[in-house]
Amino acid sequence: MQFLIAVGLLCVVWAVVAAIRIAADLQKRGVPVSFLWLRLMVLKYLHEYARLTRDETGRVGPLFYHYVVPLNVALLIFFILALAYWA
Repeated sequence: MQFLIAVGLLCVVWAVVAAIRIAADLQKRGVPVSFLWLRLMVLKYLHEYARLTRDETGRVGPLFYHYVVPLNVALLIFFILALAYWA
């Protein structure tokens, strides 16, 4: 049980770091980014990053998956823990 909690928290931290790196990458490419509003604008920045990298290379950049995959794993772990708690 504690292992799942630790993995879930690690996934959340991983996604936060990926979001910060996506914002920094967008800023480096000349896209205006507000780190103050990052929590609210992260999906917009994620979409913009995916569009820019797809236009440049024909594929979505790796930071996109570094944000999406850990959040999905954390969500799955949350559901597993919730089922274990109420079962």
